[in-house]
Amino acid sequence: MLLFGSMTKQTLSWIREGAHSSTRERLWRYGPLLLWLVFISLASTSEFSAANTSQLVRPLLLWLFPNLSEARLAALHFLARKAGHFTEYAVLAFLARRAFITSSHAFIQRYWFQLGLLLVVVFALLDELHQSFVASRTASIYDSALDVAGGLTVLLILKLYGRGAQEREAQVAPG
Repeated sequence: MLLFGSMTKQTLSWIREGAHSSTRERLWRYGPLLLWLVFISLASTSEFSAANTSQLVRPLLLWLFPNLSEARLAALHFLARKAGHFTEYAVLAFLARRAFITSSHAFIQRYWFQLGLLLVVVFALLDELHQSFVASRTASIYDSALDVAGGLTVLLILKLYGRGAQEREAQVAPG
């Protein structure tokens, strides 16, 4: 009680603002990542099955290319779905890196690449496992591999770009 009795209203206000600021910072840091994980989970439901996505993709393709054959429509729909896998996890990797490099934990900052890749791999496998229980979906280890390829591609680009930026800064810095 003595400790709190000696605190001024200004100190208590500063402590409360610090807690809110910390919560806001975490929400800003991890919120987009968590929302994207929710989106991936929703995309793994029957709502995003091939039969349902074809209702959107097919008219769009026919509007853009009115003379497409059924075989080409099916092939383009398949490619669009596979590109979706790659892109979905590329975005996941980007958001993971964004969250991890700004973390308040040195371990997470230091190992952002490994943790980002671990998140991508685990979530890709869980996503396909989930799809194995959805009647209108098919689970495929190849889709997981495509997911991981999308995430790994972005992580490598960001790592190489970051290393190149550090080298450029070192060359410019007086020394």
